[in-house]
Amino acid sequence: MTIPDTPGSNVSVDDLDAADPIPDGYVLLDVREHDEWQAGHAPGAVHIPMGELPARVDELPEGELVVVCRSGGRSARSVQWLNQVGYDAHNLASGMKGWEAAGLPLVRDDGAAPTVL
Repeated sequence: MTIPDTPGSNVSVDDLDAADPIPDGYVLLDVREHDEWQAGHAPGAVHIPMGELPARVDELPEGELVVVCRSGGRSARSVQWLNQVGYDAHNLASGMKGWEAAGLPLVRDDGAAPTVL
C-alpha cells in the first residue's frame, strides 16, 4: 500500500494491496452509521460513526488512520477533524463503494452476505 506522507491526503483503492489492504501500522476507521456497518464492512476495521467520533476518540488504537465512509465525504470531514486534534489520518477517497468495486474483502458480523449500503 502506498499512502502519501502528508496527513489528510487521499488514498485510492488502487493504492491498496488486495492481499493485505490495510497493512501493519495502519488502522482502517469506518465512520459510517450502525446500519451501514451491519450490512457489510472491511475485516479488522474499527467502527466509530462520525457523529460519535469526538466522544469516542480515546477508543482509537495506535497507528496511522485510513478513514472510510460510504463514498468519501464523511471520511474527509472526519480526517480533517482528526488531523486538527493530532492524529495522522488519511481519507479513503472512494469509500466503501470503491472498496467493494475493487473486490476487497467484506464481512458481516451475522454471517450473511455482506453489501455496502
